Amino acid sequence: MYSTPFHTRDISGQAFLVTGGAGFVGSNLVEYLLKYKAGRVVVLDNLATGFEENIRPFLALPNFEFIKGDITRPEDCRKACLGIQYVFHEAALGSVPRSIENPLATHVTNETGFIHLLLAAREAKVKRIVYASSSSVYGDITDLPKTEDRIGKQLSPYAVSKRGNELYAEIFAKTYQMDIIGLRYFNIFGPRQNPQGAYAAAIPLFVQSLLKQQAPSINGDGTQTRDFTFIENAVQANIRAMFSETVSGQGDLFNVAVGERVSLNELIAILKKLIGTTVQPFHRPDRPGDVKDSLADISKACRMLGYDPVIKMEEGLTRTLAWFRKGIKD
Repeated sequence: MYSTPFHTRDISGQAFLVTGGAGFVGSNLVEYLLKYKAGRVVVLDNLATGFEENIRPFLALPNFEFIKGDITRPEDCRKACLGIQYVFHEAALGSVPRSIENPLATHVTNETGFIHLLLAAREAKVKRIVYASSSSVYGDITDLPKTEDRIGKQLSPYAVSKRGNELYAEIFAKTYQMDIIGLRYFNIFGPRQNPQGAYAAAIPLFVQSLLKQQAPSINGDGTQTRDFTFIENAVQANIRAMFSETVSGQGDLFNVAVGERVSLNELIAILKKLIGTTVQPFHRPDRPGDVKDSLADISKACRMLGYDPVIKMEEGLTRTLAWFRKGIKD
């Protein structure tokens, strides 16, 4: 991946912190930064939902440092931010169902942890923070496509926690003159996304089942739509946001997606074709807190960040399948 860079400036003298850097999105960001010779890359991760194997190839590199720590501990945030110019904040407790089962844990990690990070970054005089928000903040609004300036009422504790991040980011940017940009992710998928556990995302679960010739399960009737976004597009958005000179960093928010929607039934059909299987899915009841349809307006990110999501659905799935198949062989 990343045959051409998404940035133009020299980063060999710059220090980056990636919170949640052993997780799915975070480890892909780390890979990009190290490929293009970042001066120093620090990962802060408690390995609750991330995996050391995601960063194992980097551990021996002289410009890489792994801190096993937690954003809910202020001292860990301060340690991780020492000497850092740029922060990619990916650490979070994801999953709508998890947040419904344990709203306090979601709040402590996603909101309190975020404030600890902001305070540490302020103390360290970090130049810019780019953090992960979520399309879940759009809640019950039915307008399509979803634009950054119109949101509804959130439908889960997870969505509330991500909306809280956006509000705190705006306040910190204006009150403390910090440079902070938020990215609303729409259903990111790709290599290193974990298919295990009760809170795994749809695509890795579907892929794992179909590769094993097992019936995947769909929540609801499968007509719900999502703007599935390949991980390389998300990395591009992060890098462009971090180095953009056309945004103020005063709590700016951008959708990160492709601008195309696919139903879960259509997704299964594409995967079946790519894998070469006739296995039929089975349907379960709708899941509480899920939205019916999701489609992003990405014009703001394209215009202001130069974002250009060139990896579309089928190519992204093909690359993802190749990664999963390699893991099965290994």
